Amino acid sequence: MPRIAGVDIPKGKQIGISLQYLHGIGSALSQKILTQVGVSPEVKADELTEGEVNKIRELIDKEYTVEGELRKEVNLNVKRLMEIGSYRGTRHRRNLPCRGQRTRTNARTQRGAKKTVAGRGKKRGATKK
Repeated sequence: MPRIAGVDIPKGKQIGISLQYLHGIGSALSQKILTQVGVSPEVKADELTEGEVNKIRELIDKEYTVEGELRKEVNLNVKRLMEIGSYRGTRHRRNLPCRGQRTRTNARTQRGAKKTVAGRGKKRGATKK
């Protein structure tokens, strides 16, 4: 099982897919890395030679921000937004969507489970008989 950037990548999958297990590497970046190294994306991860794995590892370490470094950078960016009091920072602080999505309906993942409020219901505008 090859280990790249501190992560064991799955050996039974194609290397193009296996590289995506690293935080910060998607499908496009995976393809780009493999073309730079000269490895076919269809090769299984356990069929790679040690030299090819080392080339991939060195390229990722040298040119790309992945895993712990990337997570740290993103957290610092969010923290900075909160400290300066920007709109996005306040949305992050309240655990609400910060990219313009509506929250009147939807946004259940961010807002949590429904909270029932007394007096709100279907009969709100109805008149008594």
